[in-house]
Amino acid sequence: MSTCTSASRHLDEPLAGTAATARTWLLLEQPGPWGVKALTSSHLDPVLGRALEAAAEGTGVRVALIRRPGRHADCREVRERQVFVAHTAPGNVWLHSATTSVPERLLDLDLAALGRGDHHTVGTVLRGRPHTGDPLALVCTNGKRDRCCAVLGRPLAAELAASGVEGTWEVTHLGGHRFSPTLLVLPFGYVYGRAEAHHVKEVLQGVREGRVVTEGCRGSSAWERPGQAAELAVRTEVGEQTAGALTVVRTDGAAPRWDVVVAHTDGRRWTVTVARGTAEPPRQESCGSALGSPARMDVLTVSELTPAGALR
Repeated sequence: MSTCTSASRHLDEPLAGTAATARTWLLLEQPGPWGVKALTSSHLDPVLGRALEAAAEGTGVRVALIRRPGRHADCREVRERQVFVAHTAPGNVWLHSATTSVPERLLDLDLAALGRGDHHTVGTVLRGRPHTGDPLALVCTNGKRDRCCAVLGRPLAAELAASGVEGTWEVTHLGGHRFSPTLLVLPFGYVYGRAEAHHVKEVLQGVREGRVVTEGCRGSSAWERPGQAAELAVRTEVGEQTAGALTVVRTDGAAPRWDVVVAHTDGRRWTVTVARGTAEPPRQESCGSALGSPARMDVLTVSELTPAGALR
């Protein structure tokens, strides 16, 4: 039986430049079933879910629900919930954690400040602290959005958890169902597709060492999609693995063609020309949807602006 995932894999659809965009992630634990729009169709109070969606609008913060891997009892009472807040922009990457028995407190967070990378209300409102545990591997398992996320994502999350990956969580929606299993890795904020357990462990080991693994990477959620493709192209071009070494400083132009300037912390800069194309032949972007031609980000050129020798 063909699925959106099997079709995308068969057609070798490129992954780069397909990640969800969010400079800051706000993650709230919510066990039990999730509906299509999980913030308003789970056991979380839908009034709170709608309020969080409205508060996050335009702030650069993306709100999602998480739960531990495994069977999900249909329980409606949750005494203590885990909360994570992460900012992913290079130069100011952080991940804070907290617990709360009153999820409504999240509405007291200054989401605009969180979107800018200011984490002070995580401490004052939730008594949050910098996360000192393992990096987080957040696997999309929301089968109500797309069956591939459940059929492929849940076994991956379960395998990771069973093998001792402490930072494994299931998450509601990361976009790009056809790239399942998809996962977000925090604190750096890179998103991966077609993931397998052994590869995820390599990615997480890279995070511990301050490295970015580009294999299977869809891009950094800190950037819009042309910037995601451009940054990955520069990493590949120069063999740069260090997390935080590259920043998208400017994007000129408009769809379907952009010139993206990517800067290195050592002073080098590149202009990357990115064009929006269409994936052919038509395929399903999600199981059950009509055939379509999803957008793809094609890197046309990578040109260094400041030769390394000029820095000497």
